[in-house]
Amino acid sequence: MSRFGDRVLDATDRMVRMPRVPPLPPGQLISLPGRGHTYVTDTGGRRPALFLLHALACTGLLTWYPSIEILSKRYRLVIFDQRWHGQGIRSPQFVLDDLADDVVAVADALGIEKFISAGFSLGSLVSQLVAHRHPDRIEGMVLCASTTHFGRSQRGQQNLYRVSARASSAGFGLQLAAMRDSDLAGTPQGRWAWEQFRSTSGREIAGAGAVIAGFDSRPWIGDVDLPTAVVVTGRDKLIPPERQRGLASRITGATIYEAPSGHASCVIGAQRFTPAMAEACASVSSRLRPHAPR
Repeated sequence: MSRFGDRVLDATDRMVRMPRVPPLPPGQLISLPGRGHTYVTDTGGRRPALFLLHALACTGLLTWYPSIEILSKRYRLVIFDQRWHGQGIRSPQFVLDDLADDVVAVADALGIEKFISAGFSLGSLVSQLVAHRHPDRIEGMVLCASTTHFGRSQRGQQNLYRVSARASSAGFGLQLAAMRDSDLAGTPQGRWAWEQFRSTSGREIAGAGAVIAGFDSRPWIGDVDLPTAVVVTGRDKLIPPERQRGLASRITGATIYEAPSGHASCVIGAQRFTPAMAEACASVSSRLRPHAPR
């Protein structure tokens, strides 16, 4: 295994306890015309709409459950399973542009015209693409554990692919070890978390990872003109913090919030990540442009 991959799995080995799963808002399968079906959780209400896009190898709820309680006090949360994950759309190919278009399709299905897009890792790449492809629909971004690109060489991209492939097999065991040592072990909540993790196959994780490795927003990210906040996972071994800060420097007016945690901190290390996430969302929502009267 590459030294890069060793560092990633070594960081994963240092997992701490998973947060207890609180009562979750109900969700349902919804149809996106011409696209497929996906599982959507929508907290509803008249607050600003905040789409929470999940990480690779997770589901929407598994990535974001530690943050739902605090964020739902200020936002209408929309969380759904992206393509090739959980109960998301199964398509012949995994194309990141399609994932960005799916976000708008979910918004259409829920009757939401404007929204903030917040994403963790994979979800942050999709959020960037939503801003690029659908600037008339998105009104702000929160990018967590994010980057403009992976590696500067073919070798760097291959490393990400290998890490994704190994996560598809080793990741299950590491996740189970974390749960076994946590208060969730042997509980219905623990079984829920485990089933959420297992709902994406190893082949899908590896295939999605290969596509993600080729992501590069450098040619156009500087043209994005939206209130943006970047949550930097300061102990991240997969996406170096300096690259995360470099992303922020390319977006005019982007604010930076530091979470002293690793790449899985949306769940493993949520006690450090969630406060930074809440501040980042508040920063973006405070800068939203007033909607034009209808």
